[in-house]
Amino acid sequence: MANFDDLIFEHRNKAYGAYDLRKTYRSTLGRALVLGSVLFLGVLQIPSLYALVKPDQAAFMDEITLADVKMETPPEEKIVVPPKEEIAPTVTMVKNLPPEVVTEAPDDVLPPTIEELKVATSGPVTQEGDTDIEVIAPPESAAPTAVEKAIEKPEVRDDSPFTVVEQQPEFPGGISALAAYLQKNLRYPSSASSAGVSGKVYLNFIVNSDGSLVDVEVVKGIGFGCDDEALRVVKAMPRWKAGRQSGRAVRVKFTLPVVFQLDQ
Repeated sequence: MANFDDLIFEHRNKAYGAYDLRKTYRSTLGRALVLGSVLFLGVLQIPSLYALVKPDQAAFMDEITLADVKMETPPEEKIVVPPKEEIAPTVTMVKNLPPEVVTEAPDDVLPPTIEELKVATSGPVTQEGDTDIEVIAPPESAAPTAVEKAIEKPEVRDDSPFTVVEQQPEFPGGISALAAYLQKNLRYPSSASSAGVSGKVYLNFIVNSDGSLVDVEVVKGIGFGCDDEALRVVKAMPRWKAGRQSGRAVRVKFTLPVVFQLDQ
Protein backbone atom coordinates (compact mmCIF):
# COMPACT_ATOMS: atom_id res chain seq x y z
CA MET A 1 0.00 0.00 0.00
CA ALA A 2 1.42 3.33 -1.06
CA ASN A 3 2.10 5.82 1.74
CA PHE A 4 1.98 9.58 1.71
CA ASP A 5 5.59 9.93 0.48
CA ASP A 6 4.89 7.60 -2.47
CA LEU A 7 1.88 9.67 -3.45
CA ILE A 8 3.92 12.88 -3.35
CA PHE A 9 6.83 11.49 -5.39
CA GLU A 10 4.63 9.54 -7.86
CA HIS A 11 5.84 10.17 -11.44
CA ARG A 12 8.93 11.93 -9.96
CA ASN A 13 12.58 11.01 -9.68
CA LYS A 14 12.77 9.03 -6.46
CA ALA A 15 16.51 8.68 -6.79
CA TYR A 16 16.79 12.37 -5.77
CA GLY A 17 17.85 12.95 -2.18
CA ALA A 18 14.58 14.56 -1.02
CA TYR A 19 12.68 11.31 -1.26
CA ASP A 20 15.28 9.44 0.75
CA LEU A 21 15.33 12.13 3.42
CA ARG A 22 11.58 11.95 3.90
CA LYS A 23 11.65 8.13 4.03
CA THR A 24 14.41 8.07 6.73
CA TYR A 25 13.31 11.22 8.66
CA ARG A 26 11.81 9.43 11.67
CA SER A 27 14.68 6.97 12.10
CA THR A 28 17.22 9.81 11.74
CA LEU A 29 15.37 11.92 14.32
CA GLY A 30 15.27 9.00 16.76
CA ARG A 31 18.99 8.34 16.44
CA ALA A 32 19.75 12.06 16.94
CA LEU A 33 17.68 12.18 20.13
CA VAL A 34 19.34 9.08 21.53
CA LEU A 35 22.82 10.34 20.68
CA GLY A 36 22.13 13.80 22.16
CA SER A 37 20.79 12.27 25.37
CA VAL A 38 23.86 10.07 25.72
CA LEU A 39 26.20 13.05 25.23
CA PHE A 40 24.26 15.19 27.76
CA LEU A 41 24.36 12.45 30.39
CA GLY A 42 28.06 11.94 29.73
CA VAL A 43 28.80 15.62 30.41
CA LEU A 44 26.92 15.38 33.71
CA GLN A 45 29.04 12.40 34.75
CA ILE A 46 32.39 14.17 34.16
CA PRO A 47 32.77 15.41 37.83
CA SER A 48 32.05 11.92 39.14
CA LEU A 49 34.58 10.40 36.77
CA TYR A 50 37.16 13.04 37.78
CA ALA A 51 36.58 12.21 41.44
CA LEU A 52 37.18 8.53 40.73
CA VAL A 53 40.40 9.24 38.86
CA LYS A 54 41.80 11.79 41.43
CA PRO A 55 41.09 11.00 45.13
CA ASP A 56 39.94 13.76 47.54
CA GLN A 57 42.56 15.68 49.46
CA ALA A 58 42.23 15.70 53.24
CA ALA A 59 40.86 19.02 54.60
CA PHE A 60 43.05 20.90 57.03
CA MET A 61 43.04 24.20 58.95
CA ASP A 62 45.95 26.56 58.91
CA GLU A 63 47.74 26.97 62.18
CA ILE A 64 46.47 30.06 63.96
CA THR A 65 49.09 32.38 65.33
CA LEU A 66 48.72 35.86 66.70
CA ALA A 67 50.30 38.59 64.63
CA ASP A 68 52.78 40.99 66.11
CA VAL A 69 51.12 43.78 68.00
CA LYS A 70 51.49 47.11 66.29
CA MET A 71 51.46 50.05 68.64
CA GLU A 72 49.64 53.10 67.43
CA THR A 73 50.58 56.32 69.13
CA PRO A 74 47.50 58.46 69.75
CA PRO A 75 47.65 61.90 68.14
CA GLU A 76 49.11 64.55 70.37
CA GLU A 77 46.66 67.04 71.74
CA LYS A 78 47.69 70.56 72.56
CA ILE A 79 46.87 71.50 76.12
CA VAL A 80 46.19 75.15 76.75
CA VAL A 81 47.24 75.92 80.30
CA PRO A 82 45.13 78.78 81.69
CA PRO A 83 47.11 81.53 83.42
CA LYS A 84 47.18 81.30 87.17
CA GLU A 85 45.10 83.84 89.02
CA GLU A 86 47.19 86.18 91.10
CA ILE A 87 45.95 86.43 94.68
CA ALA A 88 46.51 89.76 96.35
CA PRO A 89 48.53 89.34 99.59
CA THR A 90 46.73 89.91 102.86
CA VAL A 91 47.79 93.14 104.54
CA THR A 92 47.94 93.89 108.22
CA MET A 93 45.08 96.04 109.42
CA VAL A 94 43.53 97.30 112.66
CA LYS A 95 39.92 98.00 113.43
CA ASN A 96 38.95 101.61 112.92
CA LEU A 97 36.47 102.69 115.64
CA PRO A 98 34.37 105.79 115.10
CA PRO A 99 34.94 108.58 117.62
CA GLU A 100 32.55 108.53 120.63
CA VAL A 101 31.19 111.82 121.98
CA VAL A 102 31.07 112.01 125.83
CA THR A 103 29.63 114.77 127.96
CA GLU A 104 32.27 114.63 130.67
CA ALA A 105 35.91 113.92 130.25
CA PRO A 106 37.10 111.28 132.78
CA ASP A 107 40.08 111.91 135.01
CA ASP A 108 43.32 110.94 133.41
CA VAL A 109 44.29 107.52 134.78
CA LEU A 110 47.75 106.43 133.76
CA PRO A 111 48.64 102.74 133.50
CA PRO A 112 50.78 101.32 136.32
CA THR A 113 54.53 101.49 135.92
CA ILE A 114 56.88 98.52 136.10
CA GLU A 115 58.12 99.62 139.50
CA GLU A 116 54.53 99.68 140.86
CA LEU A 117 53.79 96.22 139.49
CA LYS A 118 56.81 94.85 141.40
CA VAL A 119 55.05 95.52 144.75
CA ALA A 120 51.39 95.27 143.64
CA THR A 121 49.17 93.15 141.46
CA SER A 122 47.06 94.28 138.54
CA GLY A 123 43.33 94.64 139.23
CA PRO A 124 40.16 96.54 138.31
CA VAL A 125 40.61 99.17 141.06
CA THR A 126 43.47 100.83 142.90
CA GLN A 127 43.64 100.09 146.64
CA GLU A 128 46.18 100.01 149.45
CA GLY A 129 47.35 96.71 150.94
CA ASP A 130 50.07 94.86 152.85
CA THR A 131 53.36 95.40 151.10
CA ASP A 132 55.05 92.44 152.89
CA ILE A 133 53.16 89.82 150.85
CA GLU A 134 55.12 88.40 147.90
CA VAL A 135 53.51 89.48 144.68
CA ILE A 136 53.10 86.74 142.06
CA ALA A 137 53.21 88.15 138.58
CA PRO A 138 50.37 87.02 136.29
CA PRO A 139 51.35 84.52 133.58
CA GLU A 140 52.09 85.87 130.20
CA SER A 141 49.13 85.66 127.90
CA ALA A 142 49.41 83.23 125.00
CA ALA A 143 46.64 84.95 123.07
CA PRO A 144 47.40 85.80 119.47
CA THR A 145 48.56 89.27 118.68
CA ALA A 146 46.39 91.78 116.91
CA VAL A 147 48.54 91.60 113.81
CA GLU A 148 46.87 89.37 111.27
CA LYS A 149 49.17 87.23 109.19
CA ALA A 150 48.32 85.97 105.72
CA ILE A 151 47.45 82.27 105.84
CA GLU A 152 48.71 80.31 102.88
CA LYS A 153 46.08 78.06 101.38
CA PRO A 154 47.13 74.43 101.01
CA GLU A 155 47.95 73.46 97.45
CA VAL A 156 45.11 71.48 95.85
CA ARG A 157 46.30 69.12 93.15
CA ASP A 158 44.07 68.29 90.24
CA ASP A 159 43.82 64.48 90.08
CA SER A 160 42.30 64.43 86.58
CA PRO A 161 44.20 62.14 84.18
CA PHE A 162 46.44 63.73 81.54
CA THR A 163 46.21 62.84 77.86
CA VAL A 164 49.59 64.28 76.83
CA VAL A 165 52.53 64.46 79.24
CA GLU A 166 56.25 65.16 79.03
CA GLN A 167 57.07 61.49 79.66
CA GLN A 168 54.53 58.88 78.56
CA PRO A 169 53.81 55.83 80.77
CA GLU A 170 55.60 52.68 79.65
CA PHE A 171 55.22 48.92 80.03
CA PRO A 172 58.15 47.38 81.96
CA GLY A 173 60.81 46.73 79.34
CA GLY A 174 59.30 48.95 76.63
CA ILE A 175 57.18 48.26 73.55
CA SER A 176 59.02 45.04 72.65
CA ALA A 177 58.31 43.61 76.09
CA LEU A 178 54.64 44.63 75.77
CA ALA A 179 54.38 42.85 72.39
CA ALA A 180 55.99 39.73 73.87
CA TYR A 181 53.56 39.81 76.82
CA LEU A 182 50.53 40.03 74.53
CA GLN A 183 51.92 37.33 72.22
CA LYS A 184 52.39 34.98 75.17
CA ASN A 185 49.14 35.58 77.05
CA LEU A 186 46.54 36.25 74.33
CA ARG A 187 44.46 33.27 73.20
CA TYR A 188 42.60 33.45 69.89
CA PRO A 189 38.89 32.76 70.67
CA SER A 190 37.61 29.63 68.93
CA SER A 191 34.45 31.40 67.78
CA ALA A 192 36.52 34.12 66.08
CA SER A 193 38.85 31.63 64.39
CA SER A 194 35.92 29.50 63.18
CA ALA A 195 34.23 32.57 61.69
CA GLY A 196 37.49 33.87 60.21
CA VAL A 197 37.24 37.12 62.20
CA SER A 198 40.35 39.29 62.61
CA GLY A 199 41.01 42.96 63.36
CA LYS A 200 41.97 45.42 66.11
CA VAL A 201 40.45 45.86 69.56
CA TYR A 202 41.01 49.35 71.02
CA LEU A 203 41.14 49.67 74.82
CA ASN A 204 41.33 52.75 77.04
CA PHE A 205 42.71 52.71 80.57
CA ILE A 206 44.34 55.04 83.10
CA VAL A 207 47.90 54.50 84.33
CA ASN A 208 47.96 55.74 87.92
CA SER A 209 50.89 57.59 89.45
CA ASP A 210 51.95 54.30 91.08
CA GLY A 211 51.85 52.44 87.73
CA SER A 212 48.64 50.47 88.35
CA LEU A 213 45.99 50.24 85.60
CA VAL A 214 42.39 51.27 86.33
CA ASP A 215 39.19 51.98 84.37
CA VAL A 216 40.08 49.46 81.62
CA GLU A 217 37.39 49.48 78.93
CA VAL A 218 36.89 48.52 75.28
CA VAL A 219 36.16 51.55 73.09
CA LYS A 220 36.09 49.70 69.76
CA GLY A 221 35.91 45.94 69.34
CA ILE A 222 35.35 43.19 66.76
CA GLY A 223 33.27 40.78 68.83
CA PHE A 224 33.38 36.95 68.74
CA GLY A 225 35.14 36.85 72.14
CA CYS A 226 38.13 38.98 71.05
CA ASP A 227 37.01 42.00 73.12
CA ASP A 228 36.71 39.96 76.34
CA GLU A 229 40.07 38.26 75.73
CA ALA A 230 41.88 41.58 75.21
CA LEU A 231 40.18 43.00 78.32
CA ARG A 232 41.28 40.00 80.40
CA VAL A 233 44.92 40.19 79.35
CA VAL A 234 45.23 43.97 79.87
CA LYS A 235 43.68 43.80 83.34
CA ALA A 236 46.26 41.14 84.30
CA MET A 237 49.23 43.32 83.26
CA PRO A 238 51.93 44.19 85.82
CA ARG A 239 52.42 47.75 87.01
CA TRP A 240 53.64 50.19 84.35
CA LYS A 241 56.26 52.88 84.64
CA ALA A 242 54.14 55.93 85.48
CA GLY A 243 54.03 59.00 83.25
CA ARG A 244 55.61 62.22 84.51
CA GLN A 245 54.74 65.88 84.18
CA SER A 246 56.81 68.74 85.63
CA GLY A 247 59.04 66.23 87.38
CA ARG A 248 56.28 64.35 89.27
CA ALA A 249 54.37 61.15 88.59
CA VAL A 250 50.83 61.79 87.29
CA ARG A 251 47.80 59.85 86.10
CA VAL A 252 47.70 59.39 82.30
CA LYS A 253 44.91 58.16 80.01
CA PHE A 254 46.29 55.59 77.55
CA THR A 255 44.91 53.92 74.39
CA LEU A 256 46.18 50.47 73.40
CA PRO A 257 45.31 48.63 70.14
CA VAL A 258 45.41 44.82 70.34
CA VAL A 259 45.66 43.04 66.95
CA PHE A 260 43.97 39.69 66.26
CA GLN A 261 45.08 38.29 62.90
CA LEU A 262 44.71 34.86 61.30
CA ASP A 263 47.49 33.45 59.17
CA GLN A 264 46.53 33.29 55.52
